[in-house]
Amino acid sequence: MEEILTSLATYGYIVLFLYSFGGGMVAIIAAGVLSYKGIMNLEVSIAIAAIANFIGDVALSSISRYNRETMMPYIRKHRRKLALSHVLMKKYGDKIIIIKKFIYGLKTLIPIAVGFTKYSLIKFNILNFIAALIWALSLGYGSYYAGEYFTRIFYALEDKPYIAPIALFFLVLLIWFYFQKATKKR
Repeated sequence: MEEILTSLATYGYIVLFLYSFGGGMVAIIAAGVLSYKGIMNLEVSIAIAAIANFIGDVALSSISRYNRETMMPYIRKHRRKLALSHVLMKKYGDKIIIIKKFIYGLKTLIPIAVGFTKYSLIKFNILNFIAALIWALSLGYGSYYAGEYFTRIFYALEDKPYIAPIALFFLVLLIWFYFQKATKKR
């Protein structure tokens, strides 16, 4: 266990950056808990996660806007989900850019939808920066202050390792059912 903690202190920030670049909700929560344990620095973790998350969304929206042909083969199967993202953007306006940071699946789809539409990239980037800060601060500090609770869960799962994969399976299944229902033809 000590070796793992030493590795996290050494490589944790790099992993946090790379994971936050593509979403990173689990990484910022883990960084908050590790900060609670004194292994990582909370403020540095929040800054790294916010910057990486912002850069990841800027990259997705820019690639979608300026390289549509390159993106099309990757999103062909997800056209209905992309259409749902576009509908959510019309329905909720700019608020969806902030909300999407906290909803698995939308984090990737909204920037792609922004890139495919005529939505201002400058406006998106400003809102995305604010959203990345809100996301990193709320999850970072939230997990830091809930560090004792997460630590207890970790030790409980250490005794019963079969619970975590089952819970993760049901979470993924719930998200999949949501997207199936939301994108179903009517």
